[in-house]
Amino acid sequence: MNTTQWSVDKNVDKILKYPQIEQAAQLLREGKTVAFPTETVYGLGADATSDQAVQGIFEAKGRPSDNPLIVHISSKKQLHDIVEHVDNQAGKLIEQFWPGPLTLIFKKKEGVFSDLVTAGLDTVGIRMPDHPVALSIIEAAGKPIAAPSANRSGKPSPTSADHVYHDLHGRIAGIVDGGETGVGVESTVLDCTVTPPAILRPGGVSYEEIVECIGYAVIDPSVEEQIEKPRSPGMKYTHYAPTAPLFVTKGSDKWLQETIISFQQTGKKVGVMATVETISHLHADFLVACGSEEDLSTTAHSLYDSIRAFDNEAVDIILAQSVEPTGIGAAIMNRLVKAAGHKWLTENE
Repeated sequence: MNTTQWSVDKNVDKILKYPQIEQAAQLLREGKTVAFPTETVYGLGADATSDQAVQGIFEAKGRPSDNPLIVHISSKKQLHDIVEHVDNQAGKLIEQFWPGPLTLIFKKKEGVFSDLVTAGLDTVGIRMPDHPVALSIIEAAGKPIAAPSANRSGKPSPTSADHVYHDLHGRIAGIVDGGETGVGVESTVLDCTVTPPAILRPGGVSYEEIVECIGYAVIDPSVEEQIEKPRSPGMKYTHYAPTAPLFVTKGSDKWLQETIISFQQTGKKVGVMATVETISHLHADFLVACGSEEDLSTTAHSLYDSIRAFDNEAVDIILAQSVEPTGIGAAIMNRLVKAAGHKWLTENE
């Protein structure tokens, strides 16, 4: 398959009138798959109402078909055409966080979406991305757009067009390059069909921010468990994984250095990913500084790019420093633990 590429400056006014936007939208209307930037990661878009179009997402990504997809819209008024009911709590969340990195799960309207989008569920996850390129493409397409991350299934999500090209060139119809993404991790997924509302995936909007907005919410136990029938992307399968085995670490800098040496003594080439504060104290075969512990949003922003960096270095093992699981740190730890397949190395254990 020929993959067309376009470059768009997201900072220019009247982006909707760019010919590149209309060309990408036309491919979507034709049932093709197109990757585009959002504020979180690059998404792989297809017409959410078409079985054939959505099937193209699963084929390009190699994604299991029992994993539901998030639908992206370009305006708040679109929501009422595609879901059954928006209650007061959901309304508050929409007013506070849309457009933005929050996906809300609603009861779907029958006959709107391809069944492949919802994986046979009676619910659907909807979000309105906070990115001018994404919003312009969706508006121009005139359809709700299903758009999981634009990577091969199981691999780190893409935060640049180069990442998308590496994973999907020749497998999709188009890539719209709008520069690096901002948040760096996917949206939070909140189930609004249950009481209290339940976080199914931590992401760009924190638990604390949601509670501040609507008064209460819970973190679904499935966030930490392996489940059979996922209600949200990122719940069932190993995700975000580099080629080499990755272990999440928790312990002192001294212990981490000793752990590095012990692996090296067995002949392994060791890669380490840690905050700038920790990395300056370490020696390993390959070191990646991933943000600052003083501002974990910087860690989230560079997380997937940091994980991908190890694939170019042929390391045998990757040690990834854990962070405090509060605020955006909850999303960072969710992704790291899944990338590690729940493998930990902990001091004194």
